[in-house]
Amino acid sequence: MSSKNSNSGTNENIPGSIDEIKTRLDALFADCNDFYTREFTVGSQSIRVLIAYMDGLAKTDKIDKNMIKPMLTDAKTTGLSEQITNQNIIDILKNQLLHASFIEEMSDFSQVTDRVLTGDTAVFADGNSKVLIADTVGFEMRSIEQPDTDVVVRGPREGFTEVLDTNIAMIRRKIRNADLKFETIKLGKRTKTDVCIAYIKNLASDKIIQTVKRRLKQINIDVILESGYIEEYIEDAPFSIFPTVGNTEKPDIAAAKILEGRVAILCNGTPFALTVPYLFIESIQASEDYYARPFFSTFLRWLRVLTLIISTIVPALYVALTNFHQDMIPTELMIRISASREGLPLSSFMEAMAMVVTFEVLREAGVRMPKSVGQAVNIVGALIIGQAAVDAGLVSDIMVIVIAVTAISSFLVIPMVGTTTLIRIALLICANILGLMGIGLGLTAVFAHACSLRSFEVPYMSPISPIMPTDLKDTFVRVPLWAMMRRPKAIKPKDQFRRGSDSFRKKGEQP
Repeated sequence: MSSKNSNSGTNENIPGSIDEIKTRLDALFADCNDFYTREFTVGSQSIRVLIAYMDGLAKTDKIDKNMIKPMLTDAKTTGLSEQITNQNIIDILKNQLLHASFIEEMSDFSQVTDRVLTGDTAVFADGNSKVLIADTVGFEMRSIEQPDTDVVVRGPREGFTEVLDTNIAMIRRKIRNADLKFETIKLGKRTKTDVCIAYIKNLASDKIIQTVKRRLKQINIDVILESGYIEEYIEDAPFSIFPTVGNTEKPDIAAAKILEGRVAILCNGTPFALTVPYLFIESIQASEDYYARPFFSTFLRWLRVLTLIISTIVPALYVALTNFHQDMIPTELMIRISASREGLPLSSFMEAMAMVVTFEVLREAGVRMPKSVGQAVNIVGALIIGQAAVDAGLVSDIMVIVIAVTAISSFLVIPMVGTTTLIRIALLICANILGLMGIGLGLTAVFAHACSLRSFEVPYMSPISPIMPTDLKDTFVRVPLWAMMRRPKAIKPKDQFRRGSDSFRKKGEQP
């Protein structure tokens, strides 16, 4: 289905008279200063024609050169004026006069108004129940540039934009295959936002595709402004702290996931595309892992796993050791910790909680402020406020080091920032109550919850739980690309082999 298609629940016939059409349009677009119509006559019989478009969405020079000029001037110079009648005017305009890359006939008034609101131009002819819709979209848009959310040293530097057609074209440039399908539906009763489902027909699981379509069609809301609206409606576990729907701003990542057998969901008006199913292991994977050498990529993945653990448990571990398990701390280090905490008004738990909350405030301020100001806020928060708090005797210098290590570590696994923040606070509370046992129980509960999750019928923790040996080649270890002979088995692709399956069958191996 093309992105030009639209869905309509009811069929509203086109009035036969231009006067009735103008009355309905004026009533529908009353007080809309950006809505324009122009009426003129065409042909030797002076047939009334009305065009309607939205200023700012439609490109006016296209309308002038490719629509109005041919109907008023070219029709006379080519002799078509004598041939135009009420019965054939639509066919002549469509096939001989109007110059547009896409022209479609419509007989539903509600669909016509929907298309006008997307930037197309409607052409009404007196005495006809059909309307021509010409492609005249030409609104201003942001240029393609490198996204700030996923900066790479090696690899494509282009990112999605807010225009759906541009994003579709960027994926099509990556995957030049006729089996790559784009199906568009409209969501939001008031916004009527175009949402596109992208997948490879002979690769993605039919069950996953049907599940995506069913969940999208079940969305009953009047406003869809960003893909985050859709994510909350289609995810398997809406009350879980773990994300079960992925998102990316880069076409190469979306294309790679589609080529593995996943489904991408693109929403008009946002540069973020959703991908499903989404597994936990994807949080420690990056697009640059596949462009760098496999040994270094494996090292980076282990580094991300280590920092994920550090950012989650280090503050809780500090509280547990200082409150319950002092005998596990080396004597010299314990003396330094005791000296640094001497005279502090807060307990280690309250100190850690206050610093964690302060860090989150500074992080959020740095994100929301303009880039230059945000960097200054981070520097002031990290250096001046931290040192001033130590000098004032509010927090210990050891705690500043703990929070600094935690903060830096949390930025290496960006998709899990929100999840690790919540787990960090929960483990702090557990450590303050039961010490190391509390941390152990908390981590067990978190892992058990993660193992119980599913993303579009796929176990969230696969291929770790349940274990899938063939999928472990692209988890904590990234083997060379030539050794990744199979696609992830967990998402059940129709074609499991990344290379020609005949070469494997000769060796006696079955898919």
